[in-house]
Amino acid sequence: MDAIAKAALLGQAAQYDICAACGHDAGRVRDDVGRWIYPAALPDGRRVQLFKVLLSNACERDCGYCANRAGRDVRRVAFSPDELAAIFAQLVERRMASGLFLSSAICRSPNQAMERMLAAVEIVRRRYHFRGYVHLKILPGVERAAVERAVQLAQRVSVNLEAPNPARLARLSEAKHFESDLWQRLRWAHEAILARGARLAGQTTQFVVGASGESDQELLATTARLYRELHLERTYFSAFQPVAGTPLDGLPATPAIREHRLYQSDFLLRRYGFGFGELVFDRSGNLPLTADPKLAWAERHPEWFPLEVNRAERDALLRIPGIGPRSASRIIAQRRSRAFRSLEALHQLGVDTRRAAPYLLLAGRRPPVQLSLWNNDGG
Repeated sequence: MDAIAKAALLGQAAQYDICAACGHDAGRVRDDVGRWIYPAALPDGRRVQLFKVLLSNACERDCGYCANRAGRDVRRVAFSPDELAAIFAQLVERRMASGLFLSSAICRSPNQAMERMLAAVEIVRRRYHFRGYVHLKILPGVERAAVERAVQLAQRVSVNLEAPNPARLARLSEAKHFESDLWQRLRWAHEAILARGARLAGQTTQFVVGASGESDQELLATTARLYRELHLERTYFSAFQPVAGTPLDGLPATPAIREHRLYQSDFLLRRYGFGFGELVFDRSGNLPLTADPKLAWAERHPEWFPLEVNRAERDALLRIPGIGPRSASRIIAQRRSRAFRSLEALHQLGVDTRRAAPYLLLAGRRPPVQLSLWNNDGG
């Protein structure tokens, strides 16, 4: 099989890993390789065209949700490190790609697979002098030295937890161990990042939502712990979609709205100053699907409202539905020179005034309210 055919097959095999804006179609090229190049937003706001690929799809692991799992009828192929580095260098030269996301299935041992991934990036860096963005997946069970080398070579690293705790992971795989194979690697990566003394793009993780019977409360409790203890850059949530020929192909697909509510809650934890204990769950430990999590919190806390926009601190402004980090900063900057007296003035700063109106005061007065309080949009 030639390199282009391998790139197409292994690019398709990598689609289940999420990184930045991966999964969106905008800006993707429609050919055998280009359709696996994704537009991705970096933490500093820059955008890259990310070639997302596996080094190999030959796997001996038993993950019940995975299209590449052992025993499934899939054509198995692999790049050599030289082949992968060469095709990526060609994509960079043709200006089709400006970044690399590299993962791999595991055959024989995680250390051997990780060594080949590291070798590919070493060649990209040294032979082809690529200094741009690389995201390296750290494989379960690899040695500490491999984790440390990945941190040296890549701007971002990640370990997929897939499930929020050991009991849930055991439902997905008998071969993976939550603490020793996965959490420990996240901790090692965190320590390696700190040891470098330089701010990287950081590390991330991913959960498969709905595959192990987990609740949203379990997922977000682990997410909050990751941010608190290991300073992860962010968490990704992937709604479970059954794959034919896997043990879980009889399970129903997870609704996209559940994934959306998890991302909204994650934003509250990362960017809005909310604590895990403030999130609203139903009796089964799940987020209400009919309500944006911020609106759900506001409904539970009428004592907070209405807030005077012209005096409230930034943290308080972020509690108002319809006001996000950017619009809160703009409000604070502009109210130094003028008082806000109309919803239109807030709307011009990016506030979703239809959602915000019931929760605020403008120079001591309540604005007119014309909306359903259980609007599903986030903000």
